Order: sequence, then structure tokens, then C-alpha cells
Amino acid sequence: MPYEPYFTEEHDQLRKTIRKFVEKEISPYIEEWEEAGEFPRELFTKMGDLGFLGLHYPEEVGGQGGDYFTSIILAEEMNKCGCGGVPMAIAVQTDMATPPIYKFGTKDQHERFLKPALKGEKIAAIGITEPDHGSDVQGIRTRARREGDEWVINGTKTFITNGTRTDFVTLVTRTSDEPGYKGISLFLVETDREGFSVSKKLDKVGMRSSDTAELIFDNVRVPHQNLLGEEGKGFYQIMWQLQGERMVGASGAIGAADYAYELALNYAKERKAFGQPIGNFQVIAHLLAEMKTEIEVCRELTYATAYRFSKGEVPAKEISMTKLAAVKMSHWVTDRALQIMGGNGYMAEYPIERMWRDSRLPRIGGGADEIMKEIISKQIGL
Repeated sequence: MPYEPYFTEEHDQLRKTIRKFVEKEISPYIEEWEEAGEFPRELFTKMGDLGFLGLHYPEEVGGQGGDYFTSIILAEEMNKCGCGGVPMAIAVQTDMATPPIYKFGTKDQHERFLKPALKGEKIAAIGITEPDHGSDVQGIRTRARREGDEWVINGTKTFITNGTRTDFVTLVTRTSDEPGYKGISLFLVETDREGFSVSKKLDKVGMRSSDTAELIFDNVRVPHQNLLGEEGKGFYQIMWQLQGERMVGASGAIGAADYAYELALNYAKERKAFGQPIGNFQVIAHLLAEMKTEIEVCRELTYATAYRFSKGEVPAKEISMTKLAAVKMSHWVTDRALQIMGGNGYMAEYPIERMWRDSRLPRIGGGADEIMKEIISKQIGL
């Protein structure tokens, strides 16, 4: 069995099940969804009905009770659909907006937000980035002010995946004038509340099958019961969430690189030049060998780090290394795959051009390459 001790026969069966779902329910529609700028809301409910949105959550909150590697498998297989937008939107639902609700939320919040999200009945988004603040979470300006039993929220969030149709936002705000991380808190904000609006849907280079938006909070009132976790502890809570986001980002990068490599390998076997398949030429053969090697190196690093994360550790240095290495590798592999396919690879009729565009965002989202390097530098004593 491959990749022991991380995976069991049950894991392998889950992988096959998800792969069949992707091949039947997602891959055939990618071009249509890319053109539309989003995929049908029904995909959330289909995946919720099959339990795919709550694989690693306990049964008591609506999950399937699986271990953390079920989430790794989902991320890998989803990213073999031929685009990055759909997997990214689903990952926001499963591994970005909802983990803080499970870890820090009350039973009431589990009932009102987490369970419906895992069923696919409600779409979730996570609101961190602002027009003037991305990687600098401590500098956010969105503000929540306490008024009796309510909080009044004002601010703007941007680059929000699922933003145009989300039912609630796991929102990072400032709740006091204390500088830096001390005054940050999290809230769960329903998007049908007065004062919430989508100011615009954003037009992106890639990831076009997922909707991305700028959100406005104009005196949005939420009850105190919507405060997630402890007031003033939101920075620690969102930093914990980002570790899981980076792990699922690395896993998705492995899946995307796998798919790009297979496209390039098959093309090299079939495409002929000078009377023979181009894969017979050493320059192509050696490049494919190097691509496969880089994928497997990053896969092993990802699995080893995921194992530690699954045991309750939060190894920030190794997680940052994993995310940095995997997304850079995926971008490089996809770029090399396009090069192998030449002019055909640059044409819209071939999926590699879309994957090439989509492979760029993971080097920015979830912590840019430069932020990962900064974390690693500090962890090694610099």
C-alpha cells in the first residue's frame, strides 16, 4: 500500500470515491463554469449530501468522523479536476471558514453555522484581507463596537472567495484600540443582515470558476452570541486557522501538480517531432523525471507535516516550509508542462493554460511566499 503509515485501505477507497465524483460531477463542466465565473450552488449540497464537506469533523457536529488525512485526500483529488477555482471555493468551506467555528465556537454556533455548512446548506466565507491590509493581519481596520447585547461592525474586506453568494462570513475585526494583535476578535456574520453588501465581484487572472468579491459592512448589527471565541483573542485563533489553510493549500498544490504532470507525460508520449515521440528526446525525458521527483519530494514533506498536525502539533516552521515548497513546485511543474506542450499548451482548448494561470494564486493566498520565508527565518533564529 503506498505512503504508509499515513493511509489505510479506507483512505484509498475514499480517494477512489472522490476521484469518481470529480470525474463525473466537476471535470466535464469546468469550461462552462469558468465562462460563467462561478459554479452552481448545488455542488455544495451534492458534496454535503455525500459527506465530503465534513470528512474530518466529528459526527456530533455533522461530520463524518474521519482523521485529518481525509481532508488531505479531498484537497488532492479536487485539484485534479483541471482548474483551481472550484477546489479553492470548496476548501474555504471545509478548511478555512469552518475550522475556527468547530474549535472555538459554542454549541449554538455549531448548530447555526457549522452543521449547515458541512451539509452544504449554507455557503461560508472567511473575511481577513482588506484593501490596505493583506498579510499584515495585525493592521486590519474593520471595527466591531459593542452596544449593549449587540456589536456594530464597519469595514471592508476584499479578495473574498465565495463572497458574492456566501450565507455567512467568519470575520476578523478589531474590537478595541489596543495596538497590534491584542484588540482583534472573530465574529460570525450572516449576510442577510442590514448593512451588509457586495460592492463588486472581482475579475481575476485565474481561478475564474470561483466567485471573489469585495464586501462592505456598514453598521451591521450582530448579537453578542455571534462573537466567535474569546474577545481580544481573535489573532491567535486566526493564526491557528491559517496553519490548516496552508496545509490544505500544500495538499491541493500536490494534486494540481500531479494532474499537470500526467497531461505533460501523456502529451510527450503522443506528440511526434522529427519522426518520433518528443518524450524520446533526452531534454524532455529528463525534464519529466525532474518534475516527478519534485512532486514526490513535496508530497513526502506534506504528508510528514500533516501527520504532526493531525496529532495536535502546530509546527509553524514546517507548515510554512511545506506550503512554500509545494506551491512553488506546483507553479514550476505547471509551467514546465505548458512548455512541453508548446504552442498547444498556450491555447485555451488545452486545460494546461488554465492550470498555469490558476497555479499562480497559491503563491500569494494563505500567506505569500515572502511571508512563509519570514516565518521560517524567525523560526531558525534569524
